[in-house]
Amino acid sequence: MEIIEFGRDAKTVLIQPVNAYDLSAIDTEIRLIREMTKQDFQLVAVKTDRWNHALSPWQAPAVFGDEPFGGGAAETLAQILSLCADSSKTYYLGGYSLAGLFALWAAYQTDLFTGIAAASPSVWFPDFSAYMQTHLLRTGRVYLSLGDREEKTRHSVMSAVGDCIRADFALLQSQGIACTLEWNKGGHFTEPDLRTAKAFSWLMQGG
Repeated sequence: MEIIEFGRDAKTVLIQPVNAYDLSAIDTEIRLIREMTKQDFQLVAVKTDRWNHALSPWQAPAVFGDEPFGGGAAETLAQILSLCADSSKTYYLGGYSLAGLFALWAAYQTDLFTGIAAASPSVWFPDFSAYMQTHLLRTGRVYLSLGDREEKTRHSVMSAVGDCIRADFALLQSQGIACTLEWNKGGHFTEPDLRTAKAFSWLMQGG
């Protein structure tokens, strides 16, 4: 796991698990956040080459390709928490796809994060919605988004993403969480840098 810091030291810190593809577009994402918020921030990218292992909260069978989910999220979260030792700073955790799911899961483990930016999160992940219903979220603000074509897939597992995110959003609202659900145009791989920038910007501007 590699830690890459973007921007000078700031009181607002955005932490984002990334893979090589995310990292290639991170400069665009940072520029978009700056344009949207006009606020000073530092982005800390946590790069992993073992995406399905490092970000999955528990083990699950492969749903595309042949790589199963390894359940390494607890180890990843421990490393991220070690980056958040300065109590004078405000920390937001977020990411795209499985990293968005990881961020949501992390907010059930710790109250350190002021908000969670879950852009097109993999909430189809087996048993995750049920997990949300039986555990206490420990953050006050959550941004959710999805592409309007993401649920229009023939994949039997991934096609549930729309119903899952609607149910998850309703649950968070019923619990008094400051939460929004934004629908973007396109499928899962449409403008992930823009979607993630919108997620972090919403949190930074207080929802």
